[in-house]
Amino acid sequence: MEDIQRQGLNCAVTDRAVDEELTRPTYFRETEFSWVFQQIVDTYGVPTYKEANPAVFACVTFPFLFAVMFGDIMHGSFILAFALYAIYFGKPGGSNVASAVYPFRNFLLLMGIFATFCGFCYNDYTSIPLYLFGKSCYTYHADDPTAELAPDCVYPVGVDPAWFMA
Repeated sequence: MEDIQRQGLNCAVTDRAVDEELTRPTYFRETEFSWVFQQIVDTYGVPTYKEANPAVFACVTFPFLFAVMFGDIMHGSFILAFALYAIYFGKPGGSNVASAVYPFRNFLLLMGIFATFCGFCYNDYTSIPLYLFGKSCYTYHADDPTAELAPDCVYPVGVDPAWFMA
């Protein structure tokens, strides 16, 4: 060490300022559940250093907003059934269809549950209203194009199946 100092070389480590053109890396820990949502967020842009991770919020809001847009009992049930198939018969590295979508199983499960739920709220089965919870609150007459609303009638669950004709 003394020989190096005699030669005029300084071996001390000095702090230096971070270069302005360099950006600090962003790292988010991912789980099997959050991986898909992180990929969706990263498609639109990676958050910078010390920013909140929007994938945390996307874990629930993305499937829910998908269901609000897509709410249908039959199609939501198809997605839900396919997700359950992937959960029960899929495995990492397998050769069947369930194994191919195995990483997306939780994502599909949430979208299927929410879409089926919103389908019940909208009372929509492939654009056909269902009379699952009793008769409609509206009565129709063959000669009159208007409908009469029964007094104090509230359809128990979701949208009244005849609301669009009222």
